Amino acid sequence: MFKKLTATAVMTLACTFAYAGPQYVDESGYALSGYDPVAYHSLEQAPVGEKQPEAVPGKKAITAEFNGATWAFSTTDNRDTFLANPEKYAPQFDGHCAYGISQGGKVPANPNLWRIIDEKLYVNINPAVVGFFEEDIPGLLTAGEEKWKAELEAVEASDRSWKEMKANDGTYSTESPL
Repeated sequence: MFKKLTATAVMTLACTFAYAGPQYVDESGYALSGYDPVAYHSLEQAPVGEKQPEAVPGKKAITAEFNGATWAFSTTDNRDTFLANPEKYAPQFDGHCAYGISQGGKVPANPNLWRIIDEKLYVNINPAVVGFFEEDIPGLLTAGEEKWKAELEAVEASDRSWKEMKANDGTYSTESPL
């Protein structure tokens, strides 16, 4: 009985990981640009329409592998928490812009333009897009999920840099990872 349950659990995990698309990794070489994915859940989220607190930089010495990418963490506790349940903490749409996905394309995302909805992390590309996203979060997430599953999940990850976009000037003050 135990062997059968173990085999079922392994198959379930294998299927879960097989359905993940290519993770967005920018020039930093890290998923989420080297910011700590677990730390978002301890930040005080700003109300819709207001600027979010900056993401917490990860450290080069505290990393883990998931979905074909290296992730950085600010503490070993956060790394261990992530490894226990990476699907809970990794950003949705493999770290691509949530609004962009809802519109049918994989574009990069700025890790400082974030929102947690139903305990899931979403990131967007620039402050103007955050405004569009916040106008209809439920509708755009529904559209994004449909487009993700139907066509975008298997598409190659964006290779563009969110930092090269002038609209992102002033959206971060710390390079990551440290």
